[in-house]
Amino acid sequence: MDCLEDWLLPHLGGTRSADDWRRFDIAPALRARLDWDRMRRLDAAAPAHFTTPLGRRIPIDYGGEHPAITLRLQEMFGQSRHPTVGGMPLRVTLLSPAGRPLQTTLDLPGFWAGAYTEVRKEMRGRYPRHSWPEDPTAADPTLRAKAAPRQLN
Repeated sequence: MDCLEDWLLPHLGGTRSADDWRRFDIAPALRARLDWDRMRRLDAAAPAHFTTPLGRRIPIDYGGEHPAITLRLQEMFGQSRHPTVGGMPLRVTLLSPAGRPLQTTLDLPGFWAGAYTEVRKEMRGRYPRHSWPEDPTAADPTLRAKAAPRQLN
């Protein structure tokens, strides 16, 4: 705070209104103050993204009590352990194929063993072209729907 003008002021170029302040991302200004080793340690302790089993990078939201990610339920198939960041469990919001929240959990194995059974029952009828395996921990993650059955002429 003693040298705020030195490190923050250069990053405030277009910040003039309350809306500008709400959109302002202080992270680049703070990162510019770190040397390479400290930046590497920060990225390891608090990464900006979670890499899904399919290799997609999902942004981590650090704004709440727990760091959080939001992604389609089928993309977490095969995960038998709950994802963590910095020793803290990620708050995982699992979405339906339509992108609607189905479950938010801090215990993915507990969800698979419990509430998933009811979610599976309801979603199989609503989204029959999507995968809803009995054992999601043994299933391959996916973002694809099953192919529509072919009609014979």
